[in-house]
Amino acid sequence: MILPGSVVGIVGGGQLARMSALAARAMGYRVAVADPDPDCPAAPVADRVVVGSLADPDAVEPLADVADVITYEFENIDPAVLERLAARRPVHPRVEILRTCQNRIFEKRALERIGIPVAPWRPVESAADLEAALASVGLPAVLKTATMGYDGKGQAVVRTVEAAREAYVALSGQPQQARQLVLERLVAFACELSVVVARSAAGQGAAFPAAENIHELNILAYSIVPARVSPETAAAARSLALRIAEGLDLVGLLGVEMFCLPDGTLLVNELAPRPHNSGHFTQDACATSQFEQHVRAVCGLPLGAVDLLSPVCMVNVMGEDFPLAPAAALTDPHVHLHLYGKREARPHRKMGHMNVLGSSADEALERARVAKAAVRGA
Repeated sequence: MILPGSVVGIVGGGQLARMSALAARAMGYRVAVADPDPDCPAAPVADRVVVGSLADPDAVEPLADVADVITYEFENIDPAVLERLAARRPVHPRVEILRTCQNRIFEKRALERIGIPVAPWRPVESAADLEAALASVGLPAVLKTATMGYDGKGQAVVRTVEAAREAYVALSGQPQQARQLVLERLVAFACELSVVVARSAAGQGAAFPAAENIHELNILAYSIVPARVSPETAAAARSLALRIAEGLDLVGLLGVEMFCLPDGTLLVNELAPRPHNSGHFTQDACATSQFEQHVRAVCGLPLGAVDLLSPVCMVNVMGEDFPLAPAAALTDPHVHLHLYGKREARPHRKMGHMNVLGSSADEALERARVAKAAVRGA
């Protein structure tokens, strides 16, 4: 157990590190972050910033000089960096979980080993693999890079064999020597759900309520809680997330993204071993925020309650929403604005979010849409 007064180290200094650091400081911890940018979003709330490339173990190792426990805020980190740190300090979630979640092939195989349902899929590492995958998986489908894809990047929806072949050449870079790809069946889902789950080293698990997610331009726009699905489906989503956390022997936080089919069947899509964008609603609508829960889990403390105190809708504030009109959005007293302190607003860049409370999920969503229009001065 790592007690308050100790130093929590975070690899990466973006908005997730910033909000994790704020939660840690409120609990009495000190915080050190490692990031290439000395003015990263987490810098103003950290006690120390280790400046260096997150691909260079030598540059990041000074974090182990000051931190008592280390975590990370995103997946695109060279595992060798975390392995170097793990030789000196506890690192949660463990490096093997990061490796699994970095690669869609490893991730899907791990889920299948645990007995978690996923959409039909096949690995694609050559042109011949693509033809075999098309015959097995069928069309329409989604062809994705196995690594480095996020917010819709590195993937293509394919509805014909010819389109799949063209996407293969574009995504693999070289038609003969492809990088790893995955072909997945394009499922007709009713909605997308996600569950943020925490697990401690003692094996205690806690899953937050399921969020219903709406994407725009392949980027999360709204997370609605409680999800507008049956109580049985919502409970099944939380149960799946807990099974995955236990099956991976997770210590820390995990975001689990799922497809909910029209009959209520759930298929797990992707995992993220960190705080999750769709879990931001917990800051203002749950007994414990996902960021406090993350700190509790990696420090070996008992987990907090995950009760939903109010229906809520989280809405992302994007670069295209700038210049902001925050006072206009905040005229609704149910709106809680969280900005990340990023210096440059660019289109499709996440600059902050709002948690909007309501008496029901539908009311919270409607208030969130009004707040979104107001914050951008529309």
